[in-house]
Amino acid sequence: MNRYPPYLRDGDPDAYRYGTLSYNRRRKCWEIHAEPCVTELAKRLFPGCEGSGRGLARFTAHRRVVGDLNWLMLRYPLEVRESDRARWEEALEDAREFAVRREAARRAPETAEPPGEFRAELMDFQKKGLAFLLNNRRCLLADDMGLGKTVQALAFLCATQAYPALICAPPHLLTNWRREIDRFLGPDIRVHVLRGLTPRELPEGEIYLTHYLLLRGWKEALPKMGFRTVIFDEMQELRHAGTEKYSAASLVSSAAENVIGLSGTPIYNHGGEIWNVINVLDFHFLGDWESFSREWCYGYGSNIVAKPDLLGSYLKREGLMLRRVKGDVLSELPPKRRLVIEIDSDDKVYRELMKGAFAPLMQYRAEENAARRAILADAISQVERQATGIAKAPYVCAFVRTLLEGGERVLLMAHHHAVMDIYKKELQGYRPRFITGRENESQKEASYTAFMEAKTDLLCLSLRAASGLNLQSATCVVFGELDWSPAVHSQAEDRAHRIGQKDSLLCYYLVSPHGSDRAMQDALGLKISQFVGLMGDEQPEPEEQLFAESQAREHILALVERLLAEQAEE
Repeated sequence: MNRYPPYLRDGDPDAYRYGTLSYNRRRKCWEIHAEPCVTELAKRLFPGCEGSGRGLARFTAHRRVVGDLNWLMLRYPLEVRESDRARWEEALEDAREFAVRREAARRAPETAEPPGEFRAELMDFQKKGLAFLLNNRRCLLADDMGLGKTVQALAFLCATQAYPALICAPPHLLTNWRREIDRFLGPDIRVHVLRGLTPRELPEGEIYLTHYLLLRGWKEALPKMGFRTVIFDEMQELRHAGTEKYSAASLVSSAAENVIGLSGTPIYNHGGEIWNVINVLDFHFLGDWESFSREWCYGYGSNIVAKPDLLGSYLKREGLMLRRVKGDVLSELPPKRRLVIEIDSDDKVYRELMKGAFAPLMQYRAEENAARRAILADAISQVERQATGIAKAPYVCAFVRTLLEGGERVLLMAHHHAVMDIYKKELQGYRPRFITGRENESQKEASYTAFMEAKTDLLCLSLRAASGLNLQSATCVVFGELDWSPAVHSQAEDRAHRIGQKDSLLCYYLVSPHGSDRAMQDALGLKISQFVGLMGDEQPEPEEQLFAESQAREHILALVERLLAEQAEE
């Protein structure tokens, strides 16, 4: 008992009882029925305490609140109803153990090293993030975009071995999660992807991947599957309650030991949203909605937090949220970071568009003249490049939306006009501007000015149409399509990485596992989730440019041979 704080000790069993304490199963709260001197004081002291009428006060059944309630009962002892005595003793013990863990977390080392089998070196701030996760098993890791939330979450899994684990992410990020798991945890970790809305028996494994759109179908099944850890990536997806998706997330969360939310966009300007998110992580940590809106917001039902900084500080202090922005850790970051992220693509769209390559493939097969074969190879390559770009374009847009909602200023690079047209349609709500080679000089200047003057946060650029532009107000560059030339990418990056760029520039290369991206990655020296090739950070010498072009030619021919082999198998 000595290890518990004084407010959590047992009261005097012989003291006068001012009333009774019971559990309301319908409301899921503790109720005091006592003399007005007790209930009136409870309502004045504890903002989350409510109850209409004299002699009644209700407390949310959260372990923090149970501690407050026990403190009150030390001064005004209550008789616990016999049928609820076991529940109260269990709740009080949970509150005591939680208090011990919180105190241990405050005294714990600020950093933690991942286990030796973890396949990455963490930066110092990421080691602090790992320590935070290990000490706060239900929390929101709200680091800025590009600071490695994924690697910190996987380091937590590696350190705790808290399997099986469920990872829920937006659909366009599932492929990347699978690759990152293989990269950081190794191929021995068994990963299974949930498919369809109808639950089925799953094979044994350590990690299970699903996306938010499937949660409603698996609502009843997931809580029974014994997940020790649940990770919600881009957790702002759960900022709206009242949906089957939200209900399913709440149920599976309540059944897990560890629940980690990942989001670069912590949303505590709109109180209802952050209340919903925190409620999934730690039910009623912020009290019920009525008391939260009354005390933290501008009154009953209000969705606007009166003092967001104060709420943010409270969440951080209580171990519910860790937030670092790039400015906090800029000294640990390189000036320019390149991340290769594998995203999904629409196979049906890809196959339909590839029908356009059938005729030139037949001609290529029959052609004996080397020059004409080279021309045909280029034509076939262009068909596949465009098919690849169009098939993955909706997923590129989904990724860019996440960046924009996180406050990033984005240069979105592509090659084909048909791909740009999809970007224009899918991202129209963000007022994108375009410099694609189709605009006249005045239109080009207007787009440039709109981006530099922050009238839009999204500028879509052709890979080869933006030379000479100085766009250092961008915070990240996204390549929705690839070029065969490393120098083209480097020059595109340098539109933002110029004198005057004070941030650590993030360059995302979004690649598809199908189509031309694989061959183009090889040509560029790109590997999944890392950048190991020479990307022309210095202006290439003429002979280096010739070498790069000859290498691209070899990859184009290899691409054509692959298509021929696939056609022969059909």
